[in-house]
Amino acid sequence: MNRILLILLLFSACIVGCSKTTNVVAQVSAQASVDNKIITGYLTTHNITASVVDSAGVSTGIYYTIDTLGTGNDLYTNSTQVTVGYKGTLLTNGVVFSQTEAFHPSFVLGTVIRGWQLGIPKVQKGGTITLYLPSKYAYGPFPQPTLNLPANAILIFNITVYNITN
Repeated sequence: MNRILLILLLFSACIVGCSKTTNVVAQVSAQASVDNKIITGYLTTHNITASVVDSAGVSTGIYYTIDTLGTGNDLYTNSTQVTVGYKGTLLTNGVVFSQTEAFHPSFVLGTVIRGWQLGIPKVQKGGTITLYLPSKYAYGPFPQPTLNLPANAILIFNITVYNITN
C-alpha cells in the first residue's frame, strides 16, 4: 500500500511540475510596450524621424529610416536571397555586437529574424536602411550568449542591400 501511495505521490508531483510553464507569449506582449517606449524615447532624444513598419495594416513597433532607397523593382518573398552588409548595435548602450566588413553574407529572407523580414523589403538593390527593432522582432526573451545580447535586447541594424536574388 505504501508503494502505491509513493507512486501516486511521485506521479502527482510530475504532473504539477510539468504544468508550470513559462508563458512566452505573455512575456513578449508585456515587453512590447516597454520596448516601444524605449525606442520612441531614443528616436526623440537623437532627433530621428522614423517611419513604422506595418504588417497587414497593424503597426509592428519596428521603426526605420531609409538612407538610400536603391534601384530596381524586385519583389521580396520568403525564399528571396539577399546579400547584405550590416552593423548590429544594442540600442540601450550603443555596443556593436555584430558587423560585416569585407565579406557580405547572403541570407534567405525567410530564415532571418522577423525584423529583417519586414524591414529589408523597404529598400531595393543598393539601398541602405536603419532598423530599430523591438525585442519581439529580434530574439525576444531569449538571451544570445554568442552575440553577448541579453534577453529582450532592443537592436539597431544599419543594413546595405548589395544583391537580391529570387
